[in-house]
Amino acid sequence: MTTTDTQAVPLTAGVIGLGMIGGGVAVSLARRGRTPVVFDVRPEAADGLAGVEGCVGSVGELAGVADVVIVAVVDADQARAVVAELAPAARPAQVVVLASTVAVPVVHELAATCAEHGVSLLDCGVTPGDRAADNGLVAILGGDDDAVARARPVLEDFAKKVVHCGPLGAGMATKIARNVVTYGTWRAVHEATVLARSAGVDPTRLFEVIDTADPEGSTLLAWARRRVETEGTPGFAALSAQVATLLHKDLAAAQELAAEAGVALPLVDVTQARGDDTLGPV
Repeated sequence: MTTTDTQAVPLTAGVIGLGMIGGGVAVSLARRGRTPVVFDVRPEAADGLAGVEGCVGSVGELAGVADVVIVAVVDADQARAVVAELAPAARPAQVVVLASTVAVPVVHELAATCAEHGVSLLDCGVTPGDRAADNGLVAILGGDDDAVARARPVLEDFAKKVVHCGPLGAGMATKIARNVVTYGTWRAVHEATVLARSAGVDPTRLFEVIDTADPEGSTLLAWARRRVETEGTPGFAALSAQVATLLHKDLAAAQELAAEAGVALPLVDVTQARGDDTLGPV
């Protein structure tokens, strides 16, 4: 078990909200030997969580004993309610780690409430949610360097990777951007599947091709990485123009096939219309 740099006393972790994320975080902490104090409005939510003891009676009770508190509730209103009860009862120098995905202005609102009581807040997007119980999360942090340092031993006990993205709000912004990639990719795959099916192709054949040709999704970030590496160099404009020619040619073929089959591909249409912008400087 990790300890603070200044004391030999282990940090006590608390988890509020024992759904898929919070329950998984609690299990991962317990597996590392840092058994958390937990609370959920449904006391039975702790039942069956390996190594996790039963819920304490209230948010305030948890706040009084935990040094680092992970808040993993569903939405902004639940987060506000938790922080309103948590902050006044908090231990000195407590760090609240907000693992709920909320709008960035809400992060600043909750941080202000915490600051009134001497509590630090970190925004902490997490992904992928289905790996929470396997120490498989990436913790995507925004917040003060000192607060990150204080919370890091607990964070590293439930996350496989801790990425400090910048000041308050940066973690949540990064998580939201990550979600855009996730849902946008789902839409892209949906349109590709519709297109393949319209041409009489079994979608599983498309999936087989993608899995084989693009292991671990390397193509997904290929252009973004190339742009970061070459943007601003003399050859970037020429490279972008070359790729744009291919993009427009290939998407025109997709649009022609879709028109023949009478299927709509709105993401393809937008990408075709905005292709030069997509490939150009950010």
